[in-house]
Amino acid sequence: MRRLAVLLAAVLIGCSSEREPGPVFDNEGAVDLTCLAHQADTPGARYTDEDLRRTDEVMPLLRYYTANGRKPFCDGKSPTESDRAWAELYVRLGADRQNVANILG
Repeated sequence: MRRLAVLLAAVLIGCSSEREPGPVFDNEGAVDLTCLAHQADTPGARYTDEDLRRTDEVMPLLRYYTANGRKPFCDGKSPTESDRAWAELYVRLGADRQNVANILG
């Protein structure tokens, strides 16, 4: 009976916890770049859920691709799924698709 109570408590705590907002966009330190690094993760709820979205987290993403989105990747490889997901988000947020056209294909 005690194990059941502990299990039930764990389930309730898990259900009541806040949704994980996901990774923060890597804007490479907001410096002037000659090429792009690949994004390690896809955008999470912190960018895709309007209730969690914050201007101070979205603006670095918008600035990064506006300034650097037309540049090649530093390793010379094609965009990854994560890179494309961030570029698609950039466009969904209202930014100019031309800035990330090379990423989106």
